[in-house]
Amino acid sequence: MPAMKIFGFAGWSGSGKTTLIEQVIPRFVRTGLKVSLIKHAHHRFDVDQPGKDSFRHRTAGCSEVLVTSGERWVLMHEMRGAPEATLEQQIARMSPCDLLLIEGYKRYPLPKLEIYREANGKPLLHPEDEHIVALATDTPVPCRLPQFGLEDYDAITAFVVDTLELKR
Repeated sequence: MPAMKIFGFAGWSGSGKTTLIEQVIPRFVRTGLKVSLIKHAHHRFDVDQPGKDSFRHRTAGCSEVLVTSGERWVLMHEMRGAPEATLEQQIARMSPCDLLLIEGYKRYPLPKLEIYREANGKPLLHPEDEHIVALATDTPVPCRLPQFGLEDYDAITAFVVDTLELKR
């Protein structure tokens, strides 16, 4: 499999990143691409549930707990005070795919689409980030970047495919 292509989605909280990504993923998949995603959380999160065996093992002190079934598997890794892994380290953990989407890491140097919602009252990211290659917005913005409506999912998908020169 050729090296996976990586594309990011950046924007302030509440801009609509997750909704937009949720809509473009099936469009990428329909073109025959194997797609994966890394999402950066800026807060504490837990995918485990109190009372479950895996939760009990993890809270008892395990550094890692892997839960597996015929449907899926998940590896939970407790940092236990260690520094947060870099994006490069997390990318290295991913299984091979055609397209790896990155949600968050808005300051990271990779090609990305900025999601901008004027009502958020937050500043645009692209004037300060040369890696932003396009903008999805609810209002036209004076700039030279290609712009898409927040719900123009087909055009955004096509733009990413063309930008990364992914096979259709």
